[in-house]
Formats: sequence, C-alpha cells, structure tokens
Amino acid sequence: MTRLQRLRQQVKPGPLLGAAAYFNDPIFIEMCSYLGFSVMWIEMEHSHITFAEAGNLCRISQGCGLLTMIRIPNSSRENVLKAAECAPDIIDVPMANSPHELHELTKYARFAPKGERGFFSVSRAVKYGTVSNVPAEQQKLNDDLCLMAQIETTQGLASLEEICSVPDVDIFIGPSDLAASLGVPGQTGHARVQEAGVLVVRTAKKHGKLVAVGSMPADYKLWVKAGVDVLFCTNDTSCLRIGAQVVLQQAREAVAQITEQEQLAK
Repeated sequence: MTRLQRLRQQVKPGPLLGAAAYFNDPIFIEMCSYLGFSVMWIEMEHSHITFAEAGNLCRISQGCGLLTMIRIPNSSRENVLKAAECAPDIIDVPMANSPHELHELTKYARFAPKGERGFFSVSRAVKYGTVSNVPAEQQKLNDDLCLMAQIETTQGLASLEEICSVPDVDIFIGPSDLAASLGVPGQTGHARVQEAGVLVVRTAKKHGKLVAVGSMPADYKLWVKAGVDVLFCTNDTSCLRIGAQVVLQQAREAVAQITEQEQLAK
C-alpha cells in the first residue's frame, strides 16, 4: 500500500486538498502546511525547478508533514530515476496517451521484481546508504511510492481502459490540456471536458485506482462530486496574483474615494 493510499484511508469524506509549487521557494510550502493542506505538488514539467532543487523541496515539504508529488517532464529513464532518488511520495508523468508511458514509468521507478530500477546506494531514497537490509528497503520503496499517469488528451481518453488496466499506477486528470485537446481551450467548465473528466474518474475507480486532479475554483464541486481522491486547488503563482489583485483593487478604491471627496469639497 502506498503512502498516498494510507493517508487517503485516514481522511474521509472528501478529497485530500493539495497545492502546487512552481517556484523554488520553501516559504509557500511551509505556509501551506500551517494552513492545513495535505499534499504538495512540485512542478517540473512547465517550471524551471531542477532535480537538485526538487530534492530540497521534497525535504522541506515532507518535513512539514505534507505528502509530496513531483511531476516530471516525461517518462524517460533519466527523469524517473532522478525523481525517485529525491524520495517523493508520488511521481506523476504528464501526457500519458497510451499504456506505454505507464509501463516505462513502472519499469524505471520500481525495483525488481516489479521493475528494473537501478540502485544508487547513497541517495536520499535509501537514507544515504544507512539502511542495513537493502532488499527489504527496496521492496518497501516499491510499496510506498505512488505512481500516477496524467490523462489530458483525446489520445489518453481513447486508451482509457487500457491505461487504467495497468497495475500499480494511479490516475491524474489535467483539465486544462484536456479542454484544449477536446477543442475548447480555456473552458474547463465546458460540458465536453466535464463529461470526459467524470468518465476518467469512473473508469479509474472501476479499476481500483486513486484519482487526482488539478482544478480551477469554479470546478471544485464537480470534482468533489465525481469522487476524486486528491484535489489540487491552488499554486504559489495564483496565490501571489490573487493577493496582489485584491490589495491593488482595495488601494485603487481608496484612492478613487478620497479623490472624489476632495473634488466635491472644492
């Protein structure tokens, strides 16, 4: 049983709530732990976070008590291995359009007999070489690490049953790219996107998978009703933008109010 599965059993009803770190900055991660988030997503597909930085963010996040996911750029051996040595709780691979990506992910992330993961004897994943029973530690890592495949294209939808049939890989839904692939870019609330998303959740659940999603606020209720297990509901950039917008608007209103009063007083 993965660490995500164990935490999921403890937190019900409703999904685990998560946030995403797009910056190499520990403050947001620590703040999220104080606020009560359960999961932290470290973004490497679109951001400029390096593996060295991701490893440090993992230390901080897990040290704060957050379950931690790294989204890697793709399922190449190099990306999977380097992410695995950072010792996250979850590795997510984007653009999973066929079972091939899932088999690659499993092959490189799991030790034998489940996969062909290479052994680096001094990484964080194996406590820098301090473990006394290496075979037992490898099997524990096989059990603890959650692997996720991201469904976010029409190709992924077309292979949904096959993808969900791959053992030991859970599912992540990417509504924004899914909307673009379905011909309605930017419209995550469009009926086509919502219907596809609900289908992914139902199919994944039928195969005993956990399901995560990255969601806009307008779509939170849809995903909660659909039964997702992890709801990533914000990120560092959005929090900064929204906070800046709020105070800028408040300042503009104050300036306008005083200016109007001064004009009336003349």
